[in-house]
Amino acid sequence: MHRIIPNNKIFTNVVQFDRFVLANGLRVLVHQDTSTPMAVVNVMYDVGARDENPAQTGFAHLFEHLMFGGSINIPEYDEPLQMAGGENNAYTSNDVTNYYIQLPADNIETAFWLESDRMLSLAFTDKSLDVQRKVVCEEFKEHYLNKPYGDVWLKMRELAYTTHPYRWMTIGKELSHIENAQLQDVKNFFFKHYRPNNAILVVAGNVTTEKVKELAEKWFGPIEAGEPYVRNLPQEPAQSAPRKLEVNAPVPLDALYKCWHIFSRTDDRYYGTDLITEILGGGGSSRLYQALVKEQKLFSNIECYHHGTIDAGLLTIEGKLVKGVNIADAEKAIDAELEKLKAEIISETELQKVKNKTESMIAFEDMSVMNRANSLAFYELLGDATMMNTELQRYQKVSAQDIHQLANDIFKESNCSTLWYLSKN
Repeated sequence: MHRIIPNNKIFTNVVQFDRFVLANGLRVLVHQDTSTPMAVVNVMYDVGARDENPAQTGFAHLFEHLMFGGSINIPEYDEPLQMAGGENNAYTSNDVTNYYIQLPADNIETAFWLESDRMLSLAFTDKSLDVQRKVVCEEFKEHYLNKPYGDVWLKMRELAYTTHPYRWMTIGKELSHIENAQLQDVKNFFFKHYRPNNAILVVAGNVTTEKVKELAEKWFGPIEAGEPYVRNLPQEPAQSAPRKLEVNAPVPLDALYKCWHIFSRTDDRYYGTDLITEILGGGGSSRLYQALVKEQKLFSNIECYHHGTIDAGLLTIEGKLVKGVNIADAEKAIDAELEKLKAEIISETELQKVKNKTESMIAFEDMSVMNRANSLAFYELLGDATMMNTELQRYQKVSAQDIHQLANDIFKESNCSTLWYLSKN
């Protein structure tokens, strides 16, 4: 099981929070934790790479950079935050864009000031765009074009998706889209998506709802809501035949990637699918690692994971082969392990083991106030922040029969896309 962003959480304790909505549509959630002197201000925008124009991809990620380049009234973002003892960061995915600040609770108004001003308007200039465009283009080249195996997901997404905008990565579909980004295009994207009615503000830590309401009204209340964004994305049709791509590249080892279409984040089948990734590829005791790394010595490492996407995503098995192993033989060995999972009902002992591991791992991750704030925002975006308090029950409800049925539904040859990434050496 592999999570790119901390979206998919289990909580053993009930997380209390208050919720209110400003007149401009900004949803505000407050989670009080008096055990810490710190506070977190988290702003999640309901926009990601899936919301981009197919001819202008990479814009959501570009904004992650532009949002730190100065806003209409605050030319330097980091300096006042550092003076207040704070730190900040952000991430962009295919589904969301998230900005978060952690600072002493006594200085929380600084975070409201900073976040509200860049929601009000960025300082759009040709110079700022040119600087950040160059940064993103260099990132594209360094991590996705010039790095060994760096273009795997550029190719795999194009192979696995024909219609849905998950067919391109957050960095963008191609370098030219960022290189050719114009200032007016950037402004249009901002004022379409980075509006109060398309955002969720979560404040967590040593705070009170009364104080948060006061600051939210003061700093965010005057910002105009903007036009409601109605998402109408093309849906991916069911895959009806296997797909395969071979790539030859100057990499040290052959690598094998296999993907199957799975379910959306709000589908009840998500939880069983998540457990399947743990059964197959969750560390040294998992089925694939034990059989194909330790016993048969076909792979030097192997993983099974999904990306936790909001819309229907992909379950992936990937592995680097031991030098000299035939990739067709390695693929047959994976298929054999999948057939076992499809044919035999998993034991209650093995199922409970992965449930326990999932619960303890994620509960440990979410001990921090920052992660709790992020998760509150994400579940609110999914439709109901209280979901974070029922996740554990949803995992516990998954039965051995559910795993059996899901394995047979997912691991069909017609539902699989395979990439052989072969070493030129």
